[in-house]
Amino acid sequence: MLARFSPARRRLVLAVLVLVIAAVAALTTVFVSSRSSGGPVPPAAQESLGPVLLVHGYGGSRASLQPLADRLVDAGRDATLVALPDRGRADLNLSAQTLDQAVDAALERTGADTVDVVGYSAGGLVARLWVADGGAGRVRRVVTLGSPHHGTDVANLAVSVAPEQCPEACRQMASDSGLLARLNAGDETPDGPTWVSIWTTQDQTVTPPDSARLDGAANVPVQSVCADAQVTHGELPRTFLVQEMVLAELVAGAPLELGPADCARLSG
Repeated sequence: MLARFSPARRRLVLAVLVLVIAAVAALTTVFVSSRSSGGPVPPAAQESLGPVLLVHGYGGSRASLQPLADRLVDAGRDATLVALPDRGRADLNLSAQTLDQAVDAALERTGADTVDVVGYSAGGLVARLWVADGGAGRVRRVVTLGSPHHGTDVANLAVSVAPEQCPEACRQMASDSGLLARLNAGDETPDGPTWVSIWTTQDQTVTPPDSARLDGAANVPVQSVCADAQVTHGELPRTFLVQEMVLAELVAGAPLELGPADCARLSG
């Protein structure tokens, strides 16, 4: 086709084509970059309650969160248990994609604009990955429950002593993992949702327990509410007190500042 034009005209046409291709490439880069980084996301409407998605942890299953899901349903919330690939032992990025699909399905089924997400243990990291990779505009609140936001000594030990027994998700929970470095670089709680982190000071799985502290979130150790509470890592989702704390933090409006004055009420 270009053969019909003079050499000067051909050069002009080719120059224009190069500019068009460059412009399209630039727009594509901007779109992909904004999708992966989340871009500027306005705060989610805090008064509108959508479905709740519950994400289990490493080596777990939906059964570990069934008691908490039942309590949410009893309180009138729509609750969905998310099953992660290989029981949460696969690459946590893959688990975040599974959560993304579950969110799409829940929003389509209910017609809601946003969801709430409760991530237990490594499920809290899955929730954070999902938010960072484009989910920020579809979630009102993220509540993490005993999550190793800054790694756990258990994974550190497994990586150094028995690496063959430490699959991808295990390695990603080591305190020096690339995944945690990415999640914790800059803002640990990106714009869009509001954030709450609940954990127990008696955790022997996420060690040190303070690894669950999330900068920019409402940080609520169970023992800051009921000082005498005896709760292990595995008991977090099925302990009545913790269930009531999660319910309280999922109400409409801003996250609550729970403290000792709430102990009697939340303990039933």
